[in-house]
Amino acid sequence: MLLAAGVAPASAWLHVGDGEPEGPVRAVTTHVGRSATLGVPVSVSLRQALSHDPFPATTDGRRHATEWNQVACAWHVAERSGAPLADCLGTFVAALREADAARREVEVALSGPRSTGRIVLALPPVGLLFSLGLGFDTAAVLFGSPVGWGCLVVGVGLVAAARAWNARLVRSAVPGASVPGLRLELLAVAVSGGGSWQAGLDLVDEACRAHLEDAGAGDVHDDDGRSVLDLSRRAGAPAGALLRAAAAERRLEATTRARSAAARLGSTLMLPLGVCVLPAFLVVGVVPLVVSLVSSTAVAL
Repeated sequence: MLLAAGVAPASAWLHVGDGEPEGPVRAVTTHVGRSATLGVPVSVSLRQALSHDPFPATTDGRRHATEWNQVACAWHVAERSGAPLADCLGTFVAALREADAARREVEVALSGPRSTGRIVLALPPVGLLFSLGLGFDTAAVLFGSPVGWGCLVVGVGLVAAARAWNARLVRSAVPGASVPGLRLELLAVAVSGGGSWQAGLDLVDEACRAHLEDAGAGDVHDDDGRSVLDLSRRAGAPAGALLRAAAAERRLEATTRARSAAARLGSTLMLPLGVCVLPAFLVVGVVPLVVSLVSSTAVAL
């Protein structure tokens, strides 16, 4: 918005930094603004700032770093292609917001299955407390006998396996921070600068290597856009519009997959329950109870 209003890039970055609270975002934007006043290209100063990993202590630091590296990649392409910075950044930020909105929607859908998983993992300790409440000395069996030690080791191992399994299922359902169709969006920026299509492809490859591959951020193995450019050549349609439409389709497909994964999670979380948690409940809560009952009966006889 500042660039569209005619503010110079260096001043725009400094203004954004002044409006941010103390933290990594303010540090990055202020560094970029000060470097830009000295004549350093914004994409270069962004890469320098992000190379020091400014988000390690923040929540979702890896996601923030990925998003910022994608912004740096878009700025790199816009700088070197001669495309209007304000228009290109506006389009790219809209894609970032759309991807983030889909991610938040999936996070909300996952809140129920996550809570269910945490509650289910509490079954084995609850079973132990229940048997203690009935007056059986299951704690003595569990912690004071070889049978109890074996039950404890097996139960703890099963619960740990269930926690790891649940965490893996949830991670697989949460979409990443990279924008689907990223290369298509970048190529649309590159060709809007008036250069050749091959020069645009080379520029996008260069930007991805500089800001994504080296930083370990984002999915750089996306559709490179050659098929869309070929369609534009054959049909005589504007390449930029076709590339952005294809990128929007990639984002829609990714959102649909993420929603489907979140919907399936409610049923797939039952697998750790049946395979790990319920056996752990039996081993920790029921077996010591039976041993304690048999022992007390034998003593009475």
